[in-house]
Amino acid sequence: MREWHFILHADAPLTDTQSNVRDHLECFNDGRISLVEGPGTAEFWCAYEAESLTDAVGEALALFVSLTGVLVRSVELGPRELAENGMATSAVVPAPG
Repeated sequence: MREWHFILHADAPLTDTQSNVRDHLECFNDGRISLVEGPGTAEFWCAYEAESLTDAVGEALALFVSLTGVLVRSVELGPRELAENGMATSAVVPAPG
């Protein structure tokens, strides 16, 4: 297994209720996923151990069932993530539809 680094982009900033729920969920406070908020944005910076990047992203996305109303719109591999993942090209996978 290896550690994969990626960013999940939410479709909107978290509401106060969503932030409160996230703060009290152990799965969001185990050091594998960090919320980074900016003006009008919410990103979840992730570091997961898995056999593949797809498995790591799937494991992270499964957590969002507990955050009602939070939609992850895309997955990003930025320059830092590309270097840490040992990959040569960037990727952004948009949500279907």
